[in-house]
Amino acid sequence: MAELTMIEAIRAALSHALETDPDVILFGEDIGIDGGVFRATDGLMQRFGSARVRDTPLSETVIAGMAVGAAAMGLRPVAEIQFSGFLYPALDQLVNHASRLRNRTRGRLTCPMVLRAPYGGGIRAPEHHSESPEAMLAHIPGLRVVIPGSPARAYGLLLAAIRDPDPVVFLEPKRIYRAVSEAVETDGAALPLDRAFLVAEGEDLTLVAWGAMLAVADEAVARLAEEGISAELIDLATIKPYDRVAVRASVAKTGRCVIVHEAALTTGFGAEIAADLAEHCLTHLIAPIRRVAGYDTVMPYLRLEAQYLPDTGRILRAAREVMEFT
Repeated sequence: MAELTMIEAIRAALSHALETDPDVILFGEDIGIDGGVFRATDGLMQRFGSARVRDTPLSETVIAGMAVGAAAMGLRPVAEIQFSGFLYPALDQLVNHASRLRNRTRGRLTCPMVLRAPYGGGIRAPEHHSESPEAMLAHIPGLRVVIPGSPARAYGLLLAAIRDPDPVVFLEPKRIYRAVSEAVETDGAALPLDRAFLVAEGEDLTLVAWGAMLAVADEAVARLAEEGISAELIDLATIKPYDRVAVRASVAKTGRCVIVHEAALTTGFGAEIAADLAEHCLTHLIAPIRRVAGYDTVMPYLRLEAQYLPDTGRILRAAREVMEFT
């Protein structure tokens, strides 16, 4: 079992998929010769050849369209968009074709494609490099949205996404690409999609987070324990469709919930979770649901980025407020 960072775990998953399935192909801007802007595909072109790991023109529309066409013809393309902020030209292909192919052909064709994209803030990047568009993507019927929160989950969930018969957008929190490492079993075993992961058990409060916010929430769990508050932490992992059963069960046990995401607050995906809990867990709730999120503004440049991103202090304040509610 190797100690891997998230970027290494993603590379290991891609390598395993290329090794074991001849239908898997990779393409994107600079992923071949240069190994990608974050080096997620470093060495894969040299190992598997330019026919299976290809550089593309600088056109997100072309990249997404190629993926749809290749998937419809029986291949399993894994396309990379350099940054999630560059996804928008690809939305036409995702909304009008990838997500609708199964329904449009009454199941005759499926679209087993994966669109990978580094997402989120925290690396002091320029404009269009730090977006968190998961709620927008989750609104598209027929499209699965996955965000790993650790190296091991990145490995297992990416393999599951590649093997899935329908389109998956795989958003990779670049803030933790190299920030953490853990033991990863690189044996080709996939993790289940559409399933939340219980990171820490607790009795007093439920924290729900995903992506880079998971590490921040985990730190808050430790700080709350010092104050005598037992917090349960759930890694949502698959945003669409998310594991409603696991979240409801946790909140039914604790009676309190704080949802953490770095996307803007208004109509962020935390709002969907809060609405579901209000509808199905109202009699279990003993305090209002709180959301800790980014602000309703464009992600600022580097001098103000830290003020935009939710931190442990903001989570702790929200947790204390729900614990003190009477």
